Amino acid sequence: MSNLLNHPEVMQKARDELFTQVGQQCLIDEPDLSKLQYLQNIISETLRLYLAAPLLVPHVPSSDCTVGGYDVPAYTILMVNAWTIHRDPNLWEDPTSFKSERFESHMDCGNQLGHKLIPFGMGKRACPGMGLAHRVVGLTLGSLIQCFEWERVDEKEIDMKEGKGTTMPKAEPLVAMC
Repeated sequence: MSNLLNHPEVMQKARDELFTQVGQQCLIDEPDLSKLQYLQNIISETLRLYLAAPLLVPHVPSSDCTVGGYDVPAYTILMVNAWTIHRDPNLWEDPTSFKSERFESHMDCGNQLGHKLIPFGMGKRACPGMGLAHRVVGLTLGSLIQCFEWERVDEKEIDMKEGKGTTMPKAEPLVAMC
């Protein structure tokens, strides 16, 4: 929601999509999510920039292996820094900016983007709740956009600095009017 308040044109485009695809007479429902590509782009871009946890679940190989050209002995704890991957200028154009349109050409972000977008990990060890999380976030954000007119409490942009902790909370809590 903070990014949408800082980018009102993105929120308006999402609202227009919701009104076109779902309408104003009924609330967004799970079957509607597949029709809301722009809303999914917003969620993907938000998960890219603001992961729940910057380091993915540790992995431990059961035998010696090679990862990224490095020889890794068996039972070495490996951690993936998804925060760094999601902000790597070699992988993303203008990586620190919120640009939901970067996902417009990707129908299925998990498959089309390969190993670039990994907020839930990847492969057989990916978060088993990924599908549920996408649906819950989509329904929640869609409902907030569909049901309320949001605006910042003042003209100043909302501070997006990250706070301390393993789950990367915002440094300053969101304050908005609806």
